[in-house]
Amino acid sequence: MANRNEIIDQINRLKQQGQLGQDTIRKQYLTELYKYTGNDTIVYAASFSPNFPGVPASVTSITLVDIQGFMTCLNGLKGKKLDLILHSPGGSLESAEQIVQYLRSKYEYIRAIVPQNAMSAATMIACACDEIVFGRQSAIGPIDPQITIPTRNGVSMAVPAHSILADFERAKADVAGDATSLAIWLPKIMDLPYGLLDLCQKTIDLSKSKVADWLNKYMFKNSKQKPGAAIAEWLGQFNEHKTHGRPINYDLAKSKGLKVSLLEKDKDSELQDKVLSVYHATLVTFDTTTCVKIIENHNGVGAYCVIQPQIIAQ
Repeated sequence: MANRNEIIDQINRLKQQGQLGQDTIRKQYLTELYKYTGNDTIVYAASFSPNFPGVPASVTSITLVDIQGFMTCLNGLKGKKLDLILHSPGGSLESAEQIVQYLRSKYEYIRAIVPQNAMSAATMIACACDEIVFGRQSAIGPIDPQITIPTRNGVSMAVPAHSILADFERAKADVAGDATSLAIWLPKIMDLPYGLLDLCQKTIDLSKSKVADWLNKYMFKNSKQKPGAAIAEWLGQFNEHKTHGRPINYDLAKSKGLKVSLLEKDKDSELQDKVLSVYHATLVTFDTTTCVKIIENHNGVGAYCVIQPQIIAQ
Protein backbone atom coordinates (compact mmCIF):
# COMPACT_ATOMS: atom_id res chain seq x y z
CA MET A 1 0.00 0.00 0.00
CA ALA A 2 1.20 3.49 -0.82
CA ASN A 3 0.58 5.90 2.06
CA ARG A 4 -0.20 9.58 1.56
CA ASN A 5 3.40 10.74 1.83
CA GLU A 6 4.59 8.15 -0.67
CA ILE A 7 1.83 9.14 -3.10
CA ILE A 8 2.75 12.82 -2.76
CA ASP A 9 6.37 11.93 -3.55
CA GLN A 10 5.26 9.96 -6.62
CA ILE A 11 3.15 12.89 -7.79
CA ASN A 12 5.96 15.39 -7.30
CA ARG A 13 8.35 13.26 -9.34
CA LEU A 14 5.87 13.14 -12.22
CA LYS A 15 5.24 16.88 -12.00
CA GLN A 16 8.96 17.46 -12.37
CA GLN A 17 8.64 15.57 -15.66
CA GLY A 18 5.83 17.85 -16.79
CA GLN A 19 2.97 15.41 -16.11
CA LEU A 20 -0.28 15.81 -14.17
CA GLY A 21 0.98 13.66 -11.35
CA GLN A 22 -2.14 13.37 -9.20
CA ASP A 23 -4.27 12.15 -12.13
CA THR A 24 -1.67 9.72 -13.40
CA ILE A 25 -1.08 8.11 -10.00
CA ARG A 26 -4.78 7.89 -9.08
CA LYS A 27 -5.73 6.30 -12.39
CA GLN A 28 -2.80 3.90 -12.14
CA TYR A 29 -3.91 2.59 -8.75
CA LEU A 30 -7.53 2.34 -9.88
CA THR A 31 -6.48 0.24 -12.86
CA GLU A 32 -4.34 -1.99 -10.66
CA LEU A 33 -7.31 -2.64 -8.38
CA TYR A 34 -9.44 -3.63 -11.38
CA LYS A 35 -6.77 -6.00 -12.68
CA TYR A 36 -6.57 -7.64 -9.25
CA THR A 37 -10.33 -8.18 -8.71
CA GLY A 38 -11.54 -8.54 -12.30
CA ASN A 39 -14.62 -6.49 -11.36
CA ASP A 40 -15.59 -3.23 -13.01
CA THR A 41 -14.39 -0.57 -10.59
CA ILE A 42 -15.70 2.94 -9.96
CA VAL A 43 -14.64 5.41 -7.30
CA TYR A 44 -17.27 7.90 -6.16
CA ALA A 45 -15.61 10.31 -3.75
CA ALA A 46 -16.21 13.83 -2.48
CA SER A 47 -14.10 16.11 -0.36
CA PHE A 48 -15.53 16.44 3.14
CA SER A 49 -13.61 19.70 3.68
CA PRO A 50 -12.84 21.57 0.44
CA ASN A 51 -9.71 23.72 0.44
CA PHE A 52 -11.70 26.88 -0.33
CA PRO A 53 -14.14 28.66 2.00
CA GLY A 54 -17.69 29.21 0.86
CA VAL A 55 -18.08 25.98 -1.14
CA PRO A 56 -21.81 25.09 -0.93
CA ALA A 57 -22.59 21.71 0.62
CA SER A 58 -24.58 20.86 -2.50
CA VAL A 59 -21.36 20.79 -4.53
CA THR A 60 -19.94 17.84 -2.60
CA SER A 61 -23.31 16.18 -1.93
CA ILE A 62 -24.97 13.38 -3.88
CA THR A 63 -27.14 15.14 -6.48
CA LEU A 64 -28.87 14.37 -9.76
CA VAL A 65 -25.85 15.78 -11.62
CA ASP A 66 -23.94 12.68 -10.46
CA ILE A 67 -26.12 10.54 -12.72
CA GLN A 68 -24.27 12.06 -15.68
CA GLY A 69 -20.97 11.10 -14.09
CA PHE A 70 -22.07 7.49 -13.66
CA MET A 71 -23.35 7.44 -17.24
CA THR A 72 -19.89 8.53 -18.39
CA CYS A 73 -18.19 5.89 -16.23
CA LEU A 74 -20.46 2.99 -17.21
CA ASN A 75 -20.25 3.68 -20.93
CA GLY A 76 -18.34 0.81 -22.50
CA LEU A 77 -18.00 -1.30 -19.35
CA LYS A 78 -19.02 -4.92 -19.97
CA GLY A 79 -18.73 -6.60 -16.57
CA LYS A 80 -21.57 -7.98 -14.47
CA LYS A 81 -19.90 -7.23 -11.12
CA LEU A 82 -19.02 -3.80 -9.76
CA ASP A 83 -16.73 -2.65 -6.97
CA LEU A 84 -18.03 0.78 -5.94
CA ILE A 85 -15.59 2.71 -3.75
CA LEU A 86 -17.72 5.14 -1.73
CA HIS A 87 -16.49 8.18 0.17
CA SER A 88 -19.26 10.76 0.60
CA PRO A 89 -20.99 12.88 3.25
CA GLY A 90 -24.35 12.03 1.65
CA GLY A 91 -26.93 14.15 -0.09
CA SER A 92 -30.31 13.81 -1.78
CA LEU A 93 -32.42 10.72 -1.09
CA GLU A 94 -34.04 11.04 -4.49
CA SER A 95 -30.66 11.27 -6.23
CA ALA A 96 -29.40 8.23 -4.34
CA GLU A 97 -32.49 6.30 -5.44
CA GLN A 98 -31.92 7.16 -9.09
CA ILE A 99 -28.23 6.18 -8.87
CA VAL A 100 -29.23 2.85 -7.32
CA GLN A 101 -31.80 2.22 -10.05
CA TYR A 102 -29.20 2.92 -12.72
CA LEU A 103 -26.41 0.80 -11.21
CA ARG A 104 -28.69 -2.15 -10.42
CA SER A 105 -30.03 -2.14 -13.99
CA LYS A 106 -26.46 -2.79 -15.15
CA TYR A 107 -24.87 -5.05 -12.51
CA GLU A 108 -25.86 -8.40 -11.06
CA TYR A 109 -23.51 -7.98 -8.10
CA ILE A 110 -22.27 -4.78 -6.48
CA ARG A 111 -19.77 -4.57 -3.65
CA ALA A 112 -19.66 -1.24 -1.79
CA ILE A 113 -16.16 -0.56 -0.49
CA VAL A 114 -16.00 2.12 2.21
CA PRO A 115 -12.40 3.20 2.87
CA GLN A 116 -13.45 5.81 5.44
CA ASN A 117 -16.95 7.33 5.40
CA ALA A 118 -20.13 6.72 3.42
CA MET A 119 -22.75 8.68 5.32
CA SER A 120 -26.46 9.42 5.04
CA ALA A 121 -27.56 8.97 1.40
CA ALA A 122 -24.24 7.22 0.69
CA THR A 123 -25.19 4.71 3.40
CA MET A 124 -28.44 4.16 1.54
CA ILE A 125 -26.51 3.43 -1.66
CA ALA A 126 -24.29 1.00 0.25
CA CYS A 127 -27.41 -0.78 1.54
CA ALA A 128 -28.50 -1.32 -2.07
CA CYS A 129 -25.34 -3.36 -2.68
CA ASP A 130 -24.81 -7.08 -2.14
CA GLU A 131 -22.07 -6.51 0.42
CA ILE A 132 -20.34 -3.66 2.26
CA VAL A 133 -16.58 -3.84 2.78
CA PHE A 134 -15.21 -1.88 5.74
CA GLY A 135 -11.78 -0.99 6.98
CA ARG A 136 -11.28 -0.84 10.73
CA GLN A 137 -11.31 2.95 10.33
CA SER A 138 -14.47 3.00 8.19
CA ALA A 139 -18.02 4.04 8.99
CA ILE A 140 -21.46 4.33 7.48
CA GLY A 141 -24.12 6.46 9.17
CA PRO A 142 -27.77 6.90 10.13
CA ILE A 143 -30.32 7.41 7.36
CA ASP A 144 -32.63 9.81 9.20
CA PRO A 145 -33.44 12.52 6.64
CA GLN A 146 -32.43 16.15 6.93
CA ILE A 147 -34.90 18.86 5.89
CA THR A 148 -33.65 22.22 4.64
CA ILE A 149 -35.70 25.09 6.05
CA PRO A 150 -35.33 28.89 5.88
CA THR A 151 -34.40 30.87 8.98
CA ARG A 152 -35.31 34.39 10.02
CA ASN A 153 -31.95 35.75 8.88
CA GLY A 154 -32.57 34.37 5.41
CA VAL A 155 -30.01 31.58 5.61
CA SER A 156 -31.32 28.04 5.06
CA MET A 157 -30.23 25.27 7.39
CA ALA A 158 -30.55 21.48 7.40
CA VAL A 159 -32.48 20.12 10.37
CA PRO A 160 -33.25 16.47 11.23
CA ALA A 161 -36.84 15.71 10.24
CA HIS A 162 -37.23 13.86 13.54
CA SER A 163 -36.26 17.01 15.47
CA ILE A 164 -38.90 19.10 13.70
CA LEU A 165 -41.60 16.56 14.55
CA ALA A 166 -40.31 16.24 18.13
CA ASP A 167 -40.46 20.01 18.62
CA PHE A 168 -44.06 20.07 17.43
CA GLU A 169 -45.03 17.26 19.81
CA ARG A 170 -43.29 19.08 22.66
CA ALA A 171 -45.17 22.26 21.76
CA LYS A 172 -48.51 20.43 21.92
CA ALA A 173 -47.65 18.93 25.30
CA ASP A 174 -46.46 22.27 26.73
CA VAL A 175 -49.54 24.15 25.55
CA ALA A 176 -51.85 21.42 26.86
CA GLY A 177 -50.20 21.70 30.27
CA ASP A 178 -49.90 25.48 30.35
CA ALA A 179 -51.78 27.63 27.85
CA THR A 180 -49.47 30.59 28.48
CA SER A 181 -46.63 28.69 26.79
CA LEU A 182 -48.45 29.27 23.49
CA ALA A 183 -46.86 32.72 23.41
CA ILE A 184 -43.44 31.07 23.30
CA TRP A 185 -44.24 28.35 20.78
CA LEU A 186 -46.51 30.21 18.36
CA PRO A 187 -43.78 32.37 16.71
CA LYS A 188 -41.61 29.28 16.20
CA ILE A 189 -44.44 27.27 14.67
CA MET A 190 -45.47 30.14 12.42
CA ASP A 191 -41.93 30.22 11.00
CA LEU A 192 -42.34 26.68 9.68
CA PRO A 193 -43.28 26.38 5.98
CA TYR A 194 -46.75 25.06 5.19
CA GLY A 195 -46.87 21.28 4.94
CA LEU A 196 -43.47 20.80 6.57
CA LEU A 197 -44.64 18.34 9.21
CA ASP A 198 -46.26 16.10 6.62
CA LEU A 199 -43.11 16.31 4.47
CA CYS A 200 -40.95 15.32 7.45
CA GLN A 201 -42.97 12.20 8.21
CA LYS A 202 -43.24 11.09 4.61
CA THR A 203 -39.50 11.57 4.04
CA ILE A 204 -38.70 9.53 7.16
CA ASP A 205 -41.03 6.78 5.98
CA LEU A 206 -39.59 6.84 2.46
CA SER A 207 -35.95 6.58 3.57
CA LYS A 208 -36.72 3.55 5.73
CA SER A 209 -38.91 1.83 3.15
CA LYS A 210 -36.37 2.26 0.32
CA VAL A 211 -33.50 0.89 2.40
CA ALA A 212 -35.63 -2.00 3.63
CA ASP A 213 -36.62 -2.89 0.05
CA TRP A 214 -33.04 -2.66 -1.22
CA LEU A 215 -31.63 -4.77 1.60
CA ASN A 216 -34.14 -7.55 1.06
CA LYS A 217 -33.85 -7.41 -2.74
CA TYR A 218 -30.06 -7.36 -3.00
CA MET A 219 -28.08 -7.99 0.19
CA PHE A 220 -30.47 -10.68 1.44
CA LYS A 221 -31.80 -11.94 -1.88
CA ASN A 222 -30.66 -15.51 -1.12
CA SER A 223 -31.75 -15.46 2.50
CA LYS A 224 -34.96 -17.00 3.81
CA GLN A 225 -34.97 -14.35 6.50
CA LYS A 226 -35.69 -10.85 5.23
CA PRO A 227 -34.32 -8.50 7.91
CA GLY A 228 -34.40 -5.36 5.75
CA ALA A 229 -37.22 -3.64 7.61
CA ALA A 230 -35.64 -4.15 11.04
CA ILE A 231 -32.21 -2.93 9.87
CA ALA A 232 -33.71 0.10 8.11
CA GLU A 233 -35.74 0.96 11.19
CA TRP A 234 -32.57 0.89 13.30
CA LEU A 235 -30.58 2.96 10.80
CA GLY A 236 -33.35 5.56 10.81
CA GLN A 237 -33.73 5.82 14.60
CA PHE A 238 -32.64 9.37 15.37
CA ASN A 239 -33.36 8.95 19.07
CA GLU A 240 -30.83 6.14 19.25
CA HIS A 241 -28.07 7.61 17.10
CA LYS A 242 -28.55 11.17 18.49
CA THR A 243 -26.74 12.88 15.58
CA HIS A 244 -26.95 12.49 11.82
CA GLY A 245 -23.20 12.03 11.54
CA ARG A 246 -22.87 9.27 14.14
CA PRO A 247 -20.33 6.71 12.84
CA ILE A 248 -21.44 3.07 12.52
CA ASN A 249 -18.36 0.87 12.28
CA TYR A 250 -17.88 -2.69 11.08
CA ASP A 251 -18.59 -4.38 14.41
CA LEU A 252 -21.81 -2.47 15.02
CA ALA A 253 -23.02 -2.93 11.44
CA LYS A 254 -22.33 -6.66 11.64
CA SER A 255 -24.10 -6.98 15.01
CA LYS A 256 -27.23 -5.43 13.47
CA GLY A 257 -27.29 -8.00 10.66
CA LEU A 258 -25.78 -6.18 7.70
CA LYS A 259 -23.72 -8.31 5.31
CA VAL A 260 -20.28 -6.84 5.85
CA SER A 261 -16.63 -7.89 5.51
CA LEU A 262 -13.26 -6.43 6.45
CA LEU A 263 -10.49 -5.20 4.21
CA GLU A 264 -7.99 -6.33 6.83
CA LYS A 265 -8.44 -10.04 6.13
CA ASP A 266 -5.04 -11.76 6.25
CA LYS A 267 -5.90 -13.93 3.26
CA ASP A 268 -6.47 -10.90 1.07
CA SER A 269 -4.19 -8.14 2.35
CA GLU A 270 -3.45 -7.21 -1.26
CA LEU A 271 -7.06 -6.05 -1.70
CA GLN A 272 -6.67 -3.74 1.29
CA ASP A 273 -3.43 -2.33 -0.08
CA LYS A 274 -4.87 -1.63 -3.51
CA VAL A 275 -8.12 -0.11 -2.21
CA LEU A 276 -6.35 2.20 0.22
CA SER A 277 -3.85 3.26 -2.43
CA VAL A 278 -6.80 4.39 -4.60
CA TYR A 279 -8.34 6.14 -1.60
CA HIS A 280 -5.16 7.96 -0.56
CA ALA A 281 -4.46 9.02 -4.14
CA THR A 282 -8.01 10.40 -4.37
CA LEU A 283 -7.65 12.41 -1.16
CA VAL A 284 -4.30 13.78 -2.32
CA THR A 285 -6.06 14.96 -5.49
CA PHE A 286 -8.53 16.89 -3.33
CA ASP A 287 -5.72 18.30 -1.20
CA THR A 288 -3.54 19.48 -4.09
CA THR A 289 -6.10 20.66 -6.66
CA THR A 290 -9.43 22.52 -6.83
CA CYS A 291 -11.29 19.26 -7.49
CA VAL A 292 -13.94 18.46 -4.86
CA LYS A 293 -15.69 15.41 -6.36
CA ILE A 294 -14.55 12.48 -8.51
CA ILE A 295 -16.56 9.80 -10.30
CA GLU A 296 -14.05 7.67 -12.19
CA ASN A 297 -13.75 4.14 -13.58
CA HIS A 298 -10.81 1.78 -13.92
CA ASN A 299 -10.20 2.92 -17.50
CA GLY A 300 -9.46 6.43 -16.26
CA VAL A 301 -12.73 7.81 -17.64
CA GLY A 302 -14.81 9.96 -15.34
CA ALA A 303 -16.52 13.17 -14.34
CA TYR A 304 -14.96 15.73 -12.02
CA CYS A 305 -16.31 18.70 -10.09
CA VAL A 306 -13.72 21.46 -10.01
CA ILE A 307 -14.21 24.69 -8.07
CA GLN A 308 -13.05 28.04 -9.39
CA PRO A 309 -11.66 29.89 -6.33
CA GLN A 310 -12.35 33.34 -7.73
CA ILE A 311 -16.04 32.49 -8.11
CA ILE A 312 -16.23 31.27 -4.54
CA ALA A 313 -14.53 34.44 -3.32
CA GLN A 314 -17.10 36.61 -5.10
